[in-house]
Amino acid sequence: MTDAAAIAHGLTTTQATTLCDRLRRDLLEGRLKPRRKLQMRFLMEQYQAGQTPIREALNRLASEGLVEQRDQRGFVVAGISMDELRELTRTRCWLEERALRESLSAASAEWEEGLLLACHRLSKTPRSLESDRFDSNPEWERLHRRFHRQLVSGCGSRWLIAYCEQQADLHYRYRQLSIRKIYPRRDVKDEHEAITKAAVDGDADRAVALLMAHYQSTADIILADPKIFASERD
Repeated sequence: MTDAAAIAHGLTTTQATTLCDRLRRDLLEGRLKPRRKLQMRFLMEQYQAGQTPIREALNRLASEGLVEQRDQRGFVVAGISMDELRELTRTRCWLEERALRESLSAASAEWEEGLLLACHRLSKTPRSLESDRFDSNPEWERLHRRFHRQLVSGCGSRWLIAYCEQQADLHYRYRQLSIRKIYPRRDVKDEHEAITKAAVDGDADRAVALLMAHYQSTADIILADPKIFASERD
């Protein structure tokens, strides 16, 4: 590969990475709806990018399960279903139970302080930007992800952490589709604080049980919302 070709390849890869991050955010936030066909012309105009970086980004997102590639028909946003949500929740619980138990067995003062700080910052941040109606607070979402990441961060396996992160992304996509229904029905602040206390106390069984119930409660509320899955029954 010539120097010029190497530079061009590097630029394309960088563009694809940046584009992939933007597309992932729009997919997870629900701005690109489930089962929407991702037409190349639309993507080129929407993201101001060429076909090569777009195709590379879509291939990466397909490997993450956020888009689907259809033979000879391009890409579509991955669909949603009750069965998939149940499977995702079970898988996330399996992975994070192991990761949390390993983190607790190897708990250090630094890990414990990080968890307490993450929980404290999250508890002090409003879930909604408005008091009279739900308006998602991006800072709360960022701190929420950091809290859950800290719980499993001491497991000693970067692969396990990466799998947990991927499941968190897929689960987040479902949560964003139903957040206005979830928000008024739960006080997750108490749930987070209870998980933190059990973890800091070194009570692995209780910490795991609370974390699993935390995830299952989210899934149950989403599954009870008929509007989210209406297209699946059409």
